[in-house]
Amino acid sequence: MDELTALSNATLAELPDDVRVPRYDRSTLKPGIVHIGLGNFHRAHQAWYLHRLMDEGLAHDWAIVGAGVREADVAQRERLLKQDCLTTLIELDPSGSSAEVTGAMIDFIPVEAGNAALIAQMADPSIRIVALTVTEGGYFILPDGAFDTDHPDIRHDANNPATPRTAFGAMVAALRMRRSSGVGPFSGLCCDNLQGNGAILRQTVVSLARMSDPDLADWIEQHCSFPNSMVDCIVPATGPKELDLVRKCFGIADAAPVTHENFRQWVIEDDFCAGRPDWDRAGATFSDRVHDFELMKLRILNAGHQLLANAGELLSVETISGCMEHRAIRDFFGKVLRDEIEPEVKPVPGMTPAGYVDLIERRFSNPRIVDTTRRVAFDGTSRHPGFLHPTIRERQEAGKDIQGLALAEAIWARMCAGQREDGSSIEANDPHWDLLIATAHVAKERPEAWLQLTQFYGGLGTNNAFSDAFAHWLGLIWSDGTENALRAYVRGS
Repeated sequence: MDELTALSNATLAELPDDVRVPRYDRSTLKPGIVHIGLGNFHRAHQAWYLHRLMDEGLAHDWAIVGAGVREADVAQRERLLKQDCLTTLIELDPSGSSAEVTGAMIDFIPVEAGNAALIAQMADPSIRIVALTVTEGGYFILPDGAFDTDHPDIRHDANNPATPRTAFGAMVAALRMRRSSGVGPFSGLCCDNLQGNGAILRQTVVSLARMSDPDLADWIEQHCSFPNSMVDCIVPATGPKELDLVRKCFGIADAAPVTHENFRQWVIEDDFCAGRPDWDRAGATFSDRVHDFELMKLRILNAGHQLLANAGELLSVETISGCMEHRAIRDFFGKVLRDEIEPEVKPVPGMTPAGYVDLIERRFSNPRIVDTTRRVAFDGTSRHPGFLHPTIRERQEAGKDIQGLALAEAIWARMCAGQREDGSSIEANDPHWDLLIATAHVAKERPEAWLQLTQFYGGLGTNNAFSDAFAHWLGLIWSDGTENALRAYVRGS
């Protein structure tokens, strides 16, 4: 398309007829939710459910106010405010593309040191839910599951509760104000890929409050709710291709479009102390079995992503769908999932573990979703402990085979050496990259050094069956290459 329409409230009526736009008057929306972490996933997932609910004439007093506490959030705020916080969602299905502009978000709080504006917004009586997508590694949790009271940011927030650095410190400060003014509590809704994510958010907020104000911590524990939830939708990062797509295919000048697959799932524990939207009327599921749903998703989909992405990085396969086209990677992926992970997962209403493996194989194979191995492999120090290590622990405690999972860890260790097998460099891709790359080179000659990273592995490395298998596979990868190691595992040799 030659002419572009700049996305804004004023131009919604000018967009192409095949682009779905909000059916509600956005000027009448009132805030009810603060969401911290306005990345692509939130806008393609939670914000979409609310948007569709608003399209039905519902939940107009539950609009989202965006927030962030990182430097990168400043640029995102500027992009979104320039287009009235509208987002173009582009669904990428093998049969074609479709676009929808969503409008459930109405403002973005200034990002500033001390987080005064964020605290004030969360203390406002209209806010009844504070939701977060701040990545799996953002909750200050140690490998044994305890809260990290020694982290510098946590120590700062405990010593300076009125001017916190973290989102959780801001939540504590806002709850202090709400208690003092008699406004009452809000619900904290974690939307990150963590098992028992509501319980983890509760632990983080309550533990941080207890470091500076034990009475407030008790009040939060008693009055606030932190429902567990499971979220699922593949949402690639936005880059030049996505920006070009929204312009060329739909004629929209959107500085922050989002592409996504044609699948969404949101399962939520119905535990909200100050009310909630009827998200189920837009397709979400309220259930008291969130744990089983999230276990299936984290152990199969999220773990499966790591199986593909780490091997793909080493073998210079750029996308997840490309990994599914690579015979050795796909065979390894399928065998580990079916032989070692699927048996440890319970069925959920409407889905067996075997059926779920089949489903994600189809989803990961969608060539229209340009989800890079680099994005999926990012922050392995959070993703491996969260998605793969629990299954390793369960299987080794039961005396079951863990060869494929040990190979997965060996592939990660080899990837962290920082060089692909074609000789190209793997750029820093983890908050702990310097430590990882140094340890990976030591582990080439002394594999146990990698498993001695107890801040990520805990006591896993003390199990002889696992450590021996890890050493075997890492040695084979370095001597014969990743693809040969993958084929050896699939052959059972």
